[in-house]
Amino acid sequence: MPNKKPTILVTGGAGYIGSHAVKLFLERGFKVVVFDNLLHGYREVLEILQKLGPLEFVKGDLRKKSDIEKVFAKYEIEAVLHFAALCSVNESMEQPELYFENNVLGSFNLLEAMRKANVKKIIFSSTCATYGETKYLPVDELHPQDPANPYGESKMLVERMLKWYGELHNFKYVILRYFNVCGAASDGTIGDSKKPSLLLMQNAVRGAMNIEPFFYTCPTVKTPDKTPIRDYIDVEDLVEAHFFALDYLKHGGQNQILNLGNGRGFSVKEIVSEVEKVFGIKMKKQKAPARKGEYAEIFANPKKAQRVLRWKAKKTLRDSIESLRKWYERRPEGYRK
Repeated sequence: MPNKKPTILVTGGAGYIGSHAVKLFLERGFKVVVFDNLLHGYREVLEILQKLGPLEFVKGDLRKKSDIEKVFAKYEIEAVLHFAALCSVNESMEQPELYFENNVLGSFNLLEAMRKANVKKIIFSSTCATYGETKYLPVDELHPQDPANPYGESKMLVERMLKWYGELHNFKYVILRYFNVCGAASDGTIGDSKKPSLLLMQNAVRGAMNIEPFFYTCPTVKTPDKTPIRDYIDVEDLVEAHFFALDYLKHGGQNQILNLGNGRGFSVKEIVSEVEKVFGIKMKKQKAPARKGEYAEIFANPKKAQRVLRWKAKKTLRDSIESLRKWYERRPEGYRK
């Protein structure tokens, strides 16, 4: 009898980062069940990914307990990768209630469904937004958490829930605090389909390719060139860390909180300049209203993730820009909705 493929549940697997994780896990021999409400995800990306291996899709909403409980009743899930969340800083400042309902209540319903089904392993997508304004750089996992927006607050609350589920219900978890995610699949098959994207590099590449105008949406801040500084990590590097995190838990690893970043900051102007360099152009830049809830500068100290997971971000800014070029050449308008 051949060994049965391990089955993982990926919440938010039809979205940008989740779909790249689904791709990686299918390529590495897993069976994947995707749970997504398709509010910001795309059915078409799942149709593309189904060609890679055993992938099943369940449409449902984490805000409804019965939706997620049915998944655990139907499938023998080994572990969960939890990507499903609203993630716009600006939107969270305008409609905080959406973020507490979707991100916090939805995560609680997931954890309860897991507990009842005796599924105890979870990799959680958190964010450097839980840190808020930096007290020191680079930011390690011991940096104080003081979110500057409801999005970061909602993710921090889920982290706190996981801590207690770990202590009281024996959950095994790795919390991964992402810095700024960029890039697309290096083979050009999948990528970011939001229009406009919430992500700077994606928007800059689309502007460089004349797909849509490029707008500056950053506030003026106290940095050398007066634009915010962030740590940019390629999406393929990011999802590989999830693979290592799950392997770490399967081999008895302890509960962990880890930063995922490159360990270096780039300003908005530097990212735009790198895009211009790759494309050999100078872009027209239009100013738009600054996003709310932003802070001046943050970049990671990723040494703990490197040590614990034996993982390191490998891709350069140019690699990420080239992957986006390949993706948008293939699908300038993204997936069908």
